[in-house]
Amino acid sequence: MPGAVDAARKDAPVTDTVTPALDNLASEDRRFPPSPEFAAQANVDASIYAEADADRVAFWGERAKRLTWAEPFSQVLDWSDAPFAKWFVGGKLNVAVNCLDRHVAAGLGDRVAYYFEGEPDGDRSQITYRELTERVCQAANVLEGLGVRAGDRVAIYMPMIPETVVAMLACARIGAPHTVVFGGFSADALATRILDCDARVVLTADGGWRKGAEVPLKPVVDEALEQCPDVRSTVVVKRTGSDVTMVDGRDVWWHDTVDRAERTHEAQAFDAEHPLYVMYTSGTTGKPKGILHTSAGYLLGASWTQWEVFDLKPETDVYWTAADIGWVTGHSYVVYGPLANATTSVIYEGAPDAPHRGRWWEIVERYGVSILYCAPTAIRTFMKWGADIPAKYDLSTLRLIGSVGEPINPEAYVWYREHVGGGRTPVVDTWWQTETGSLMISPLPGVTAGKPGAAMRALPGIGADVVDDAGNPVPDGSGGYLVLTEPWPSMLRTIWGDDERYEDTYWSRFPGKYFAGDGAKKDADGDLWLLGRVDDVMNVAGHRLSTTEIESALVSSPKVAEAAVVGASDETTGQAVVAFVILRGEAGDGGPEVAKELREHVAKQIGKIARPRQILVVAELPKTRSGKIMRRLLRDVAENRTVGDVTTLADTTVMDTIREGMTSAAPED
Repeated sequence: MPGAVDAARKDAPVTDTVTPALDNLASEDRRFPPSPEFAAQANVDASIYAEADADRVAFWGERAKRLTWAEPFSQVLDWSDAPFAKWFVGGKLNVAVNCLDRHVAAGLGDRVAYYFEGEPDGDRSQITYRELTERVCQAANVLEGLGVRAGDRVAIYMPMIPETVVAMLACARIGAPHTVVFGGFSADALATRILDCDARVVLTADGGWRKGAEVPLKPVVDEALEQCPDVRSTVVVKRTGSDVTMVDGRDVWWHDTVDRAERTHEAQAFDAEHPLYVMYTSGTTGKPKGILHTSAGYLLGASWTQWEVFDLKPETDVYWTAADIGWVTGHSYVVYGPLANATTSVIYEGAPDAPHRGRWWEIVERYGVSILYCAPTAIRTFMKWGADIPAKYDLSTLRLIGSVGEPINPEAYVWYREHVGGGRTPVVDTWWQTETGSLMISPLPGVTAGKPGAAMRALPGIGADVVDDAGNPVPDGSGGYLVLTEPWPSMLRTIWGDDERYEDTYWSRFPGKYFAGDGAKKDADGDLWLLGRVDDVMNVAGHRLSTTEIESALVSSPKVAEAAVVGASDETTGQAVVAFVILRGEAGDGGPEVAKELREHVAKQIGKIARPRQILVVAELPKTRSGKIMRRLLRDVAENRTVGDVTTLADTTVMDTIREGMTSAAPED
């Protein structure tokens, strides 16, 4: 976007050194070991760590036997061109066949793949593996009829409905990499992603439901496609029944095409490294990064970790990852991992409080959910609503619960275990990223004595460490930067169209190690605690947002001359967006109306998730003599901390003025 503030910053390396705060994490003495009964029936025991440590590559080669191969691989890992990995060299498979056809062939066609719960009351259905296979074949036939071939990209902009899963698997079946864009993103954000990956077909819906209201999707697609002249076709699901514009020669209805198509489709096997999908995530330069995941390694990582970490028993479990399919958690643990394991899962379209605050627990009770995986943001929200709400429902079917997306604070962990897990279930606090594709750090529920707030240790076959500024491992009790020390099957292969940015972003800060961009600490036991982002990417309710992208949106307003954005701690969302803006002369002195207008401007430019919690109009921003904005000082103010060293500022009085203004400015609702 034009006018980006400080947009020349490099897209990865951290400039600030590790702060003393990383070394001052409070100790946690509570422990929650698995019950003897749970440990006895667990899928894995402690010996799996020794097996992986003895020969990590052979460990993954053995796990790969869980997949169905059309042609076997001849080499587990080729790391000769690091950091560009090739896993399962020479092997060929079809991802959709591994998720669907093989289960039907094994006699599991009548097993429920998904219980679907729409937000409108009473809108529910179920789909078996046989039915899902047929629908995917229909969609694959339609895509091929629209001219989509292996390697072509397809954009998906849909709500949380079964057709979204069908769309993804249809793409996988014909070897067309998909890029799923979260339905809350704006037309500009959607267009940026379509253009970057050069998608020629878009799959969407008229809209979806959220908190009792329709969320329009097709109008957003129409606006986005004004910038994307190369898109030749869109297929539209009729979800809400609202009136939408259908462009002759470009737009067709799903029910007129997919629902009428042939129910069989001959699947082709693709190379293990064939691109599966591109997912866009925030980068510190503001331009979203297209994370490329490929077929076999990704599918193995997602499916193995679901079975290992969630102790999955697909014959009896009902599994619910409460995440949008538009984010990586939805890709790995709503779609690909669960389906590869023949899991019965739940998909819920709406919000936790629609139409009432017991909605989630009603769903758990209705379907007998046994495994629940959600974000700490949701858990903290439930805490605010009160324990009396889950207490009204029968949650006794739950046998394991997990958290994802951001560090979970110890009190939320304990509340979750007590009031949702009945004081008996293991809690798996997991760490991973869009880039990693699957879980990297987590307790093993039948092995680990859970420690509230700690992600514990790297999973078997994964190498993780905490290092200092020089890349040296820190001792127990110290903090630093989280790195991954060895390649892993589900790792991103590159940034779409930009190998150089891939190397610079993830591998240049600590040569030979993957830099995650997160701060971490080893406690006295050597267990890992994740401490959040250390770069200019914020984590708001589990969603990664670029400070620069939000700054650019603010500066695109004719009222804003300059902007700086930081993340501040938030009781509910983990982090919240706080913006400091300098207005143009003609905009006046600012006030509540200007702040409200700018918040809505950001929501329209990027999406509601990026709307600042607080906007403070300032006369000046804290800058060094070279003109660099000192965001760490703004973070101090936003966090209500003592402001750090200001000696490098061109004007040391600026922070006093900003601090006074922050004290008097109440956050917006």
